[in-house]
Amino acid sequence: MTESSPPSSPHGSGSVSPKVDSRLDMDAKLAAEVEAAMGDMSVEDMMDFGSAPPPQRGGRGGPAAGRSGGGSRTSGGGAAGTRGTERQRKTGTIMSIHGDDVFVEFGPKSQGVCKLTLFEEAPALGSQMEFIVERYDKEDGLLILTRQGQVQKAEWESLEVGQVIEARCVGVNKGGLEMEVANHRAFMPAGQVDLRHIAELSVFVGEKMPCEVTEVDRQRGRIILSRRKVQEVDRKHARDNLLMTLEVGQTMPAVITSIQAYGAFADIGGLDGLIHISDIAYERLKHPSEVLKEGQQVTVKVLKIETKDGQQKIGLGLKQTQADPAMAVREQIKPGESLSGRVTRIMPFGAFVELAPGLEGLIHISELSHDRVHDVRKVVKPDEIITVKILSVDSGGKKISLSLKAMKDRQEYDAEHAERKADANMRKAMATLSKKFGAIPLKGGIG
Repeated sequence: MTESSPPSSPHGSGSVSPKVDSRLDMDAKLAAEVEAAMGDMSVEDMMDFGSAPPPQRGGRGGPAAGRSGGGSRTSGGGAAGTRGTERQRKTGTIMSIHGDDVFVEFGPKSQGVCKLTLFEEAPALGSQMEFIVERYDKEDGLLILTRQGQVQKAEWESLEVGQVIEARCVGVNKGGLEMEVANHRAFMPAGQVDLRHIAELSVFVGEKMPCEVTEVDRQRGRIILSRRKVQEVDRKHARDNLLMTLEVGQTMPAVITSIQAYGAFADIGGLDGLIHISDIAYERLKHPSEVLKEGQQVTVKVLKIETKDGQQKIGLGLKQTQADPAMAVREQIKPGESLSGRVTRIMPFGAFVELAPGLEGLIHISELSHDRVHDVRKVVKPDEIITVKILSVDSGGKKISLSLKAMKDRQEYDAEHAERKADANMRKAMATLSKKFGAIPLKGGIG
């Protein structure tokens, strides 16, 4: 078999990149999280499942490690290679199939092997496919491969750190999920279950899921898994593919992931974008939670794509995918008509009134009353429903001037004002008499 060497670092030989350093930091944090959740207990101790699996003899992989007589290959032997978000993707040519092994060539001195069970059907010789490099087997000089979206069936004897295997959730405890792998118990810390915080972990009970093995201690019968690491790899791959095709103006499905006072973040399939509060609905919102909630599926439009400090910032719009409800009203309103609306904002120069969702007009301070107004709030209040008259509408129908004082002519207003003034004067005179003579009971009748 042609001798091969481990896959070279994408950052060049002999150098340690900041990306690798950050991975080591992430692994240190994971180790701290596991220890905090489990301490010195094994999985069996924590979940009270009885005795741990017996220690394996005859090396790391046990008696089943290496190659079996029928040409099939286990995952035993060799050091764990790149793992987590660092797993490399390579495109190679199918060279041969022997038993359960599919041999792939990436170059004159770079070969790999992948389990046949990871293919829906036997691949054609000479065809090219993309693979994920799980690790490098020094003993045989081969890259151990897997395929996107495929997971291996775990075997206790060949279980290794860095493998992506299928595991089943069998329970929940205060530290995370109780898992089952190859008829043995395993543990998944709560922080490794998902990319985002999951409030109720019990929803995973009974589910099978792809996980990465982050720790195997056969002496203590301890297996630690991470679903999050698998998701990180898949998300990065999806993000890279999405960035190659993403364009302003595209409409696509999204899931609301976080709600803030200034807007909502939505996952569009590997990338998070921000829907600003002004782009959520046509009506004015006080908070995005009025119309959105986390986990909600929506359709959004890409409004902008920016790259800043190496990070992509995606601006999304929700209302842009919906019909403007104010359009019909905007086309119908004419100067001189009267409409009812809700006072939405009070400003020093006047008050804004919502005539329809997304359609506002302004009452200038001079149009609030026939009298001189010094404080807008003394005439109208926020959320008050009032009837106003349309003074003017611009050609685009977006600037609408309103009047409150025009709802009553000057003569009618003066009469009402005089009546209110006389009533106020009467109350003032009665108050003065009461203060001067006290509360003297009045007697009626004659004599």
